[in-house]
Amino acid sequence: MIEVKDVHKSFGSQKVLRGASLRIEQGEAVVIIGRSGGGKSILLKHIIGLLRPDSGSVLFDGHDLACMDERELLGVRRKFGMLFQMAALFDSLNVNENVGFVLRRERKHSEAEIRALVADALDRVELPGIEQKMPSELSGGMRKRVGLARAIVYRPQIVLYDEPTTGLDPIAGDRIDRLIRRVWEELKVTSIAVTHDMKSARTISNRILMLHEGRIHADAPTDQILRSTDPLIYNFVNGIAAPRAEAT
Repeated sequence: MIEVKDVHKSFGSQKVLRGASLRIEQGEAVVIIGRSGGGKSILLKHIIGLLRPDSGSVLFDGHDLACMDERELLGVRRKFGMLFQMAALFDSLNVNENVGFVLRRERKHSEAEIRALVADALDRVELPGIEQKMPSELSGGMRKRVGLARAIVYRPQIVLYDEPTTGLDPIAGDRIDRLIRRVWEELKVTSIAVTHDMKSARTISNRILMLHEGRIHADAPTDQILRSTDPLIYNFVNGIAAPRAEAT
């Protein structure tokens, strides 16, 4: 469904991706792990076509995103939902307006249909009946769940998650993880998340890829990654700082 081939990306003199390659099949639940600042979110933006590689290619259903014009890219992006790191809600809009924003912009549904779709999405994230609340009235965890409702309201094929538990307490983070798993199982979407939270990665993935120094260092089923004896993987999974001589 999605294939990244030898992608390189630099910002000025800073090389972020240095030949990243991966494949994601329809219906998988994939997590990309790696050190903070290592390029995970940049890789995610390439997958959705928000960034173009300096070299290499990103294919969606066999079509190279770099060869598409903006109109074609919009058609591809319509197949993606995305939960941003800080939820990215519009502060001036209430929950109903935030969740239904894309549906109203597209003008393909009546207002009654949009309200029904919004109510269904909010119910799926365990927040029924809060349509009239403003983002300022919500806790951090509730804002993330509203962001998740907005990501799934139009039933995308793929849902992307950028550090979904960042900034949340352990209980709120666990609830988000369970909801991500539930969305994957019930809606049969392809799930792609980037995170450095290994508890979250355990819960929401059936395959883990590790990004290290701009390349995919490891790609295996979740349980194999968690049991790996590769020093780089083992130290990351268990939160062990490398000795000074080995640090990079």
